[in-house]
Amino acid sequence: QVQLAESGGGSVQAGGSLRLSCIASTYSDTTEFNFGRTSMGWFRQAPGTKREAVAGVDNDGVTLYADSVKGRFTISKDIDKNTLYLQMDNLKPEDTAMYYCAAHVGGRIYGLAPFIAYNTAGQGTQVTVSS
Repeated sequence: QVQLAESGGGSVQAGGSLRLSCIASTYSDTTEFNFGRTSMGWFRQAPGTKREAVAGVDNDGVTLYADSVKGRFTISKDIDKNTLYLQMDNLKPEDTAMYYCAAHVGGRIYGLAPFIAYNTAGQGTQVTVSS
């Protein structure tokens, strides 16, 4: 079994930066989990809206971004630490949301897939950007 835990959220002013982290932990000796070869993604959901894909990285390390964050957000993995990151620069008030990381353990995600395509997710971390 794989568990994900996000951290790094907070409150910043517009134009500021935050780095979100998502640590993947396994709780079974029999679980074969290759973090570096697992499709993972970051999602966000603001009150009253649908959960939307922000960024994803597939089994081969190819990254994809939503148009709204291209050039401002960067998704990356630290394989040694089993940690997924989302570096967020030039934040805007419309980036305010709960941010979730997700993983598709034991399979592969192609493209910037919706949240429902993933089989494991964390509890989220809040990001608030003030103008």
